[in-house]
Amino acid sequence: MGDRPPQRRGRLRDRRVLGRARRRPIGFVDAAVADPENPRRYALLASAYALRGQTNHAAAELAEARRLSGDNRYSSIASLKVGLQLGVPKVRALFETTLFAGLRKAGMPEE
Repeated sequence: MGDRPPQRRGRLRDRRVLGRARRRPIGFVDAAVADPENPRRYALLASAYALRGQTNHAAAELAEARRLSGDNRYSSIASLKVGLQLGVPKVRALFETTLFAGLRKAGMPEE
C-alpha cells in the first residue's frame, strides 16, 4: 500500500476493517476520536454497533454522521451508494454484508 495515494490507502483500510466490524468496533471508535470531523468514521461506527446489536449506539453514531456530512449522503442507502465506487463484485458483496447491513439495522432506509 505504500505507493498508493493517501485517500486510496484510507479506502483500502476501511474495506479491510469492514470484515472485522462484528468482532471489534473499538477500532472505529479510535478512528472517530482521531478524526472527529469525518462523518465516514461515524457511519462505520454506526454500522459496527448495529451489527453487534447495539442499536441505540448505532442510531446515535448515524445521527452524528448525518450532522457532520453537510449533505444528504447518509439519508439513505441509495444516497450513500451514489458517492461510492465499490469496484469489483467481491468488494460490493463485502459492503452489502457489512457496512450496508449494519446501516440498515441502525435505521438507515433504502430510499
